[in-house]
Amino acid sequence: MKYLLYIVVFLAFNTAGAQNTANQLIPQPVEIRQNNSAFNLTKAASVAFNNPESLHLAEMLVLRLNTATGFGLKAIQSNKGTIQLNLNQVPDPKLGAEGYVLVSTARGVVITANKNAGLFYGMQTLMQLLPMHIAGKSVVKMKWTIPAVSITDYPRFAWRGLMLDVSRHFFSKQDVMQYIDEMAKWKFNTFHWHLTDDEGWRIEIKSLPKLTEVGAWRVQRYGHFGDREVPKPGEAASEGGFYTQDDIRQVVKYAAERNITIVPEIDVPGHSMAAIASYPELSCKKDTATRVSPGMNFIDWYGNNTFKANVENALNPADENVYVFLDKVFTEVAALFPGQYIHVGGDECYKGYWAENADCQQLMKKLGIRHVEDLQGYFMNRVEAILKSKGKKLIGWDEILDGGISPEATVMSWRGIKGGIEAAKMGHDVVMSPTTFAYLDYVQGDHTVDPSIYAGLRLKKCYSFEPVPEGVDAKYVLGGQGNLWTEQIPTLRYAQYMTFPRAWALAEVYWSPKESKNWDNFIRRVETQFERSDVAGLNYSKAIYDPIVTTSLKSGKLLVTMEAEAPGLEIYYTIDDAMPDNFTAKYSQPVQLPNGPITLRVIAYRAGKPIGHLITLKRDELEKRETK
Repeated sequence: MKYLLYIVVFLAFNTAGAQNTANQLIPQPVEIRQNNSAFNLTKAASVAFNNPESLHLAEMLVLRLNTATGFGLKAIQSNKGTIQLNLNQVPDPKLGAEGYVLVSTARGVVITANKNAGLFYGMQTLMQLLPMHIAGKSVVKMKWTIPAVSITDYPRFAWRGLMLDVSRHFFSKQDVMQYIDEMAKWKFNTFHWHLTDDEGWRIEIKSLPKLTEVGAWRVQRYGHFGDREVPKPGEAASEGGFYTQDDIRQVVKYAAERNITIVPEIDVPGHSMAAIASYPELSCKKDTATRVSPGMNFIDWYGNNTFKANVENALNPADENVYVFLDKVFTEVAALFPGQYIHVGGDECYKGYWAENADCQQLMKKLGIRHVEDLQGYFMNRVEAILKSKGKKLIGWDEILDGGISPEATVMSWRGIKGGIEAAKMGHDVVMSPTTFAYLDYVQGDHTVDPSIYAGLRLKKCYSFEPVPEGVDAKYVLGGQGNLWTEQIPTLRYAQYMTFPRAWALAEVYWSPKESKNWDNFIRRVETQFERSDVAGLNYSKAIYDPIVTTSLKSGKLLVTMEAEAPGLEIYYTIDDAMPDNFTAKYSQPVQLPNGPITLRVIAYRAGKPIGHLITLKRDELEKRETK
C-alpha cells in the first residue's frame, strides 16, 4: 500500500502535465512528492558540504553546473549553502549505503545520505531535475529552475551492472571512461570489463609480455563478424590495442569516484585463442600457427548449446603450466582491481580437443570421472583456489555449474534464467543477466533496419524483466546486468546506440521498486530523455518508433499484424509498391494480404509527421515471420 500511494502521487503530477522536470526521472525514485514552487539557481548560489570526505563530490557537481550555466559556483565546506550535500551523523537505516533524501524548496536544495554513494546518486537526480540544457557542454543563458520536490530513494538491488566487451573491438581508455560516465548518470554501480577473448587480450600482464605483444593484435579485416577471412601466413597483425597497468589504475580510480566498481573478466578456459596465440604451449595441440581471430567463423553450431571448434581456443586443464600461467595473470589482475570479484568466464568451452588429449584422459582416470565435460569443474575449482589466494571471489557464466563449483562461487546467469534459478536453489549468489532480457548487442528494432545479429530484444521486453524468478529466495539474487558484446560494434558512438534506451529500462528494473513499474509512464520519460540526450550529444536508438510487424496464417492467407511500442503513433502502409505516408492506408486491424509477390511498406506517424524508419518487407520475409 505504501508503494501504491507513492505511485499515485507520482502519476498524478506526471499526467497533469506539470511544467517542470520532476516527471522525467530515470530510474523512478522510491518516493516522490511535489508542490507548485521552484528554486531558481543563480550565480549567487553555493554548493556546500558538511564533511571533508565529500569535497570531491561537491567539486564534481560544481563543474557540471558551471559548464552549462557559466555561473562560476564554488564548493565550500559549510552547514549553509543553497545546494547542500550532507552526510548523516546518525545513519538512516532505510537509506543504506546508496540511498539519499533530496528536498528542494524555493530556498534551495538539500541532499542527505549515509554515505558518499548516496550523495552521488542524489546529485544525478538533481541533474535530471534541472532543465535539459544542463546536459550540454556550453554555456546557455536561461532561467535555471529546479521544481520543489521531496524524494526518498534507495536501490532495490546491490548489483546494477553493465558489461562492455573490449576484446572483439578495442575501445580506448577515454572511450571506456565516457561509457562509465553514462553508466553513473543512471545509477549503475558495476562495470563488468570483458578484457580477454579469442579476438584480443587487452590487459598488460608484465610477467607475460607476449599476451599484449602478440595477443592484443590481429590482422585487419572488414565486414560482418563471423564472415571474415582467416589470417594468412606471414600477414601482419596491425589492428587492436591494450591497456597498460597505469591505464587500468586510472580507469579504476575514475570509476570509483563515480561509485562504480569494476569487475574484470579473464575468460577461461574457452575463448582463449588470443592467449594461445601468445603461448601455444598452453593448449592441447600446441599449434604454433595459431593466430588471434579477426572475427572469422571457426565454430560449427548445432543448436541446443552444442558446437564444434575447428580451431583450438581452450586451455589444457591437464597441464600444470596452465595453472602457473593463470597464477601469474590473476596475481597482477588482483593487484589492479580492488573489488572483491574477478570474472573468469567459463562459457562456451569446446572440450573436443580435451577428449583427444592423452594427458586429459589420464587426468580423468586419476580423478575418477567418466565425462570430459567434468574436467571444466576441475579446472574451475583450481582457478577458484588461485583467486582465493589473492583474496578474491570467483564469478562466472552459468556454465561454471557444469562439473560442480564451491558454494562460495557466484553465478552470472546468461542462458536465460534457468541457470540462475538452479544456482540460487543450490545456495549460490546470482547475478541475473539473461539473453532474453539483458543482451544489449541484440537487434532492438526490425532486423531489416538495424544490422542483423543473433536475435532481437525490444525496449519493452527489457523493461518487463523481473530478476527474482518465482520460487527463488530473493536473498540469493544480487541483482542484474546488461551485456554489450561488440562483435558488430566498432565504435563508442555505436555502443551508445545499442546501449540506450535499453539500459534506461534495466536501470529502472534494478533500482526502482517492483511495484512502481509502469510501461506507459516509463515510455513517456524515455522520450523526454531523448531530448536531453540530444543536448548531451549521446547517441541512442529510436526503434520504439518503428512498427512491429508479425504475420500468421489464416484460411491459407497471410495475415499481417502491426503494433508500436511508443504511444500516440499512427501506422500507415502500402502493398502496391507505392511509398507510404499519412494519405495511404492506415492500419487499424490485421491485414489479409492477397496472393502474389507483395512488398509491404510500413511507416509510423505522430502529429502528422513521419517518425522512425521505413520498413520494407517482401513476401518471403513476411512468410518467415509467420507464427503458427
